[in-house]
Amino acid sequence: MTGAHRTNGTRRVGAGRARGAFGPLVVVGDTLLDEDVEGTATRLAPDAPAPVVDVTGSRRRPGGAGLAAALAATLSAGDGREVVLVTALGPDEASDAVRRELRGRVRLVELPLEGTLPVKTRVLSGGRPLVRMDRGGGTPGAPCAAVREAVDRAGAILVADYGRHTAGAVRNHLAAVAPHTPLVWDPHPRGGAPVPGARLVTPNAAEVRGLCPGKGSGVGVDLGGGRQGAGVAHGEGDAGAVDVVDGRRCEAKPPAPPGAGDTTLRAYAERGAELAARWRAAGVAVTLGERGALLTGPGGSTPMLVPAPYRAVGDPCGAGDCFAAATAVALADGALPEEAVQRAVAEAAAFVAAGGAGNPGLWHRDRPTRPVDEATTDAFTLAERVRARGGTVVATGGCFDLLHAGHVGLLESARRIGDCLIVCLNSDTSLARRKGPGRPLTPQADRARVLTALGSVDAVVVFEEDTPEAVLRRLRPDVWVKGGDYAVQDLPESDVLRGWGGQAVVLPYLDGRSTTLLTHRAARAAVRVDPAGPVASSGG
Repeated sequence: MTGAHRTNGTRRVGAGRARGAFGPLVVVGDTLLDEDVEGTATRLAPDAPAPVVDVTGSRRRPGGAGLAAALAATLSAGDGREVVLVTALGPDEASDAVRRELRGRVRLVELPLEGTLPVKTRVLSGGRPLVRMDRGGGTPGAPCAAVREAVDRAGAILVADYGRHTAGAVRNHLAAVAPHTPLVWDPHPRGGAPVPGARLVTPNAAEVRGLCPGKGSGVGVDLGGGRQGAGVAHGEGDAGAVDVVDGRRCEAKPPAPPGAGDTTLRAYAERGAELAARWRAAGVAVTLGERGALLTGPGGSTPMLVPAPYRAVGDPCGAGDCFAAATAVALADGALPEEAVQRAVAEAAAFVAAGGAGNPGLWHRDRPTRPVDEATTDAFTLAERVRARGGTVVATGGCFDLLHAGHVGLLESARRIGDCLIVCLNSDTSLARRKGPGRPLTPQADRARVLTALGSVDAVVVFEEDTPEAVLRRLRPDVWVKGGDYAVQDLPESDVLRGWGGQAVVLPYLDGRSTTLLTHRAARAAVRVDPAGPVASSGG
């Protein structure tokens, strides 16, 4: 990930209401305690065809509205905005565990809980869930004056509804402020409808199909099936709570009978528009897995599809909470709904790529609020994940100042060598030192964004030095690729890779294509000499 989505203009502080810029972000909803039990499964039990898991570790963390609040706090850390969580907690051990984990991150305003906090335990082997066990549950009590005050003072509100009645307990207060406070409602099949006036409602594809079972013309663009993957997903894991589509090419489909199985873009647009009208919401953003999100409004307005910036491979658990939290934070900053959805799609993809809710770095007390270089962080995380599952990490490097066919051919060939391709990209200052005055032609953020848009490139890491040796020592790729007339023994990176058993290789390069040649050709074409003297050409 390049971090390019951070500079796409979504942070419009002061563009909205002044109240949104200064009031706290209030998260209202049902908190759970999520527990992951990790281990290895190499045999079956003798008395039943069930895997035996040898436990290697376990982690506990807040889930539901607790996770959404923690993510909102991380996303708001740079702005200094307070995050308040209004939720139901009791005297039980699970509630105390949530309080400990959220202490210092968010301010808790509690409703009484009659019963115990729900605990959801996943048993995983090799990072893949085998089974989930749920226990506990209670009923929220009546809200106190502190709850009403928190909602009234909110600069923006996120309702993380997990169908356990916290939103219902506070519904009257939410309805009173919705007309003048940006409110994002993340619904649940077992929960109530959003209050009228919500700025955005964020159901996933499965939830939308369930709410509008007969909607859809059956003609449009196929979004694929439900293969587990990564992208923008919803995270509790109940039926219909995760909707992650695969990466098959979009293709026109013949008419099909309308119904809940219609997964065309047109069907989702129709469903979203119907729900926006039904709920009297300003907009409905339907999350569509790795395809991104579809923003719709009431009255048949033109929908806006926001694609995911790249195919993020990882655990999608909690991605829906991340999407909703990022949307609320962006609206609190004064962003328009369209801008908020763009930012949320990018944040959710990054969240999945980093390991989802199970990423230990998300809960580490000493972690920085934001990575210094998100492109670097993502590249290193990707390399570690590929190595952990026995894959081959391939890396290449260069300036890529003006991407051309030679670059594309090299990158495609390099990607076929292994299981991921990471591009080490010269920064603007590094490129200027190497190439001289007038370079770079394209800033590093744009170069990184163009590279990550290629299907052959999995991640980009920017380095400031003249050579990538330092970043290679951190990435530790199995294969380092260069193109052209080099000899492997002449590559300075060869000695570095030998330090961990890596190999440098040279791939054929398409003759006659280079950035320098293209810039010279463009310069000659830009000025035509006629009897009146040199004049600028009118062409582009």
